[in-house]
Amino acid sequence: MEDNQIRSRSEKRYKKKRFRIGRFIVLILLLIIIGVSAYSNHQYRIGLELAGDAEKEKMDFLPDEQTGNIVNYLIIGVDSRGEEKSRSDTMMVLSWNKDTNDMKLVSFMRDIYTEIPGYDSWKLNTAYYLGGVQLLKQTLNEMFDIPIHHYMVMDFQSFESLIDIIAPNGVEIDVEKDMSAYIGVSLKKGVQRLNGKELLGYARFRHDAQGDFGRVERQQKVIEALKEEVMKPTNIKNLPKFIGAAQGYVLTDMTSGEEFKTVLSVLAGGKPSIEKMTIPVEGTYWFNSYQHAGSVIEIDLEANKKELHEFLGIGG
Repeated sequence: MEDNQIRSRSEKRYKKKRFRIGRFIVLILLLIIIGVSAYSNHQYRIGLELAGDAEKEKMDFLPDEQTGNIVNYLIIGVDSRGEEKSRSDTMMVLSWNKDTNDMKLVSFMRDIYTEIPGYDSWKLNTAYYLGGVQLLKQTLNEMFDIPIHHYMVMDFQSFESLIDIIAPNGVEIDVEKDMSAYIGVSLKKGVQRLNGKELLGYARFRHDAQGDFGRVERQQKVIEALKEEVMKPTNIKNLPKFIGAAQGYVLTDMTSGEEFKTVLSVLAGGKPSIEKMTIPVEGTYWFNSYQHAGSVIEIDLEANKKELHEFLGIGG
């Protein structure tokens, strides 16, 4: 009997001790959550203040209906932030599979000669100049029959600032040759970490035998490197500040909540793979020249449309 009483008292003391330890662990977890939330909010606000002088504006945009698990983002890079009308220097569609977390990136050559709805035939990058995001989206819709659900427009200065926020120690790039012509920086051949200005210069370089095709390939290489950089544990802490700054630096139809949710979804899915494609594909284009448009790239539209649909899994 006495042994049972001693055992009972020991069990009660053990349960109390375990309860106190459990309560302490819960308290620690709550403090960590509160601390992380406070830090994230503080960094987000710092990012907002950094982009405070960048006026936010909404552009005309009618998104296509989203069905299934694929979301397509139209990414546009321009050399001006609305001070004057600008042609689109970079035109990409990033296709994200929310279920598999895989991404497919399609770059469109800016000199593609095409009919722009409501206008004559011009280079593809003229569509943005004539009618902004919506006209460029409509042009791509009619050429290739691909749905576009969201857009993001960024000028070069904003790109530099955002890179320095998300990757303050630079982005690792294997620079394939010495580069300096018309890019504002001098880059040497070899693996190195590039800051925002240097990375932009690398992505814009086109004064070699490859011309714009080489430039597009480098842009895709930059996107791949950025994806790797963002996923590094040492840089995840910079995401709240980055998202805050993006509110002013990036023109988009998405709200801050949607942007944050998208980033978290990508991170939660682990490191996403990125498949890349350039339109036009090899063997489906030729060069031409027109008095009103200058040097252009003529393409076999049906061949490129077929290749693009197979790559994105449209209608398959």
